[in-house]
Amino acid sequence: MAKTLTKTETIRKQRVDKILPLLKRAYPAAKCSLHHESALELLVATILSAQSTDERVNIVTKDLFRKYHAAKDFADVPQEELEADIRSTGFYRNKAKSIRAMAAALVADHASQVPKTMDELTKLAGVGRKTANVVLGNAFDINVGIVVDTHVTRLSQRLGLTKHTDAVKIEQDLIPIVPQNDWTLFAHLLIYHGRAICQARKPKCAECVLKQHCPSASLFLKAQATKAIVKKPAKNRTAR
Repeated sequence: MAKTLTKTETIRKQRVDKILPLLKRAYPAAKCSLHHESALELLVATILSAQSTDERVNIVTKDLFRKYHAAKDFADVPQEELEADIRSTGFYRNKAKSIRAMAAALVADHASQVPKTMDELTKLAGVGRKTANVVLGNAFDINVGIVVDTHVTRLSQRLGLTKHTDAVKIEQDLIPIVPQNDWTLFAHLLIYHGRAICQARKPKCAECVLKQHCPSASLFLKAQATKAIVKKPAKNRTAR
């Protein structure tokens, strides 16, 4: 039975219904930015992406996934060796420890396969709800939740879809107002739009396809216009 939406949720859902087609049209190729060819590779890449960029992770995993092919490979590699392989992603000691422990659990408890449930995934070392959502949605096409990263957080707030800053609470706000079939895609669309247009410091509101549906656009445009006027040099006056 579908949940009855509150008045606030209804308003937010109506906004999502308007912006979702616009985002789909603007970013038809939106997808997971982490390169992978299996659920295991995506799981490892997502663990590596913490406090790092997808670009950096993709550079590292290009060689990493040539060296390690199965869960047992990651479980058996010495800690120091894996640390050296992933050093440039940052926090490499903790990440290497998590990856080795995660892989050992896959071998011992899951026949070396990545599980397909939120509960089983989040019991693995280094795997929180965000990572589990990434794997379930992109490797298995299972929409259990919505990935909330820095882009999704920023855009959800600016679009008036949430007032929260905590990722779990933001996801709880988004789940009832976004169609479940689009949960995985919705995060990708916001990430693409956040990188291209709705940037943290200087959002390009004048170019934004969502500006007429975004409660923050007029505020940013007004602030940018005011700033431009302040910076405008005074006309030179001819001395008399």
